[in-house]
Amino acid sequence: MRSVGTLTRADLAETINRKMGLSRAESLDMVESILDKMGKALTEGENVKISGFGSFILRDKRERVGRNPKTGVEVPITPRRVLTFRASQLLKDRISKD
Repeated sequence: MRSVGTLTRADLAETINRKMGLSRAESLDMVESILDKMGKALTEGENVKISGFGSFILRDKRERVGRNPKTGVEVPITPRRVLTFRASQLLKDRISKD
């Protein structure tokens, strides 16, 4: 398994700039617009699916009892909403080939 750096907004904008010929500012605006749209959808309780890539899924977790592993004391864990990512089969296949 190889370790690589982090993919940033600037990296995405640079790729759009090179492949589509848009200016750097337009490319960065496009990336920001897409991420903003995704963030707003998730904030409103919608799941986000990107075909061929994967889905960002919101789940509501119930209240439950947790335990401090050091002391064994039971602690209530409050209900909350969590975000999970489920990769598409296409992405899983691409990753497993490397």
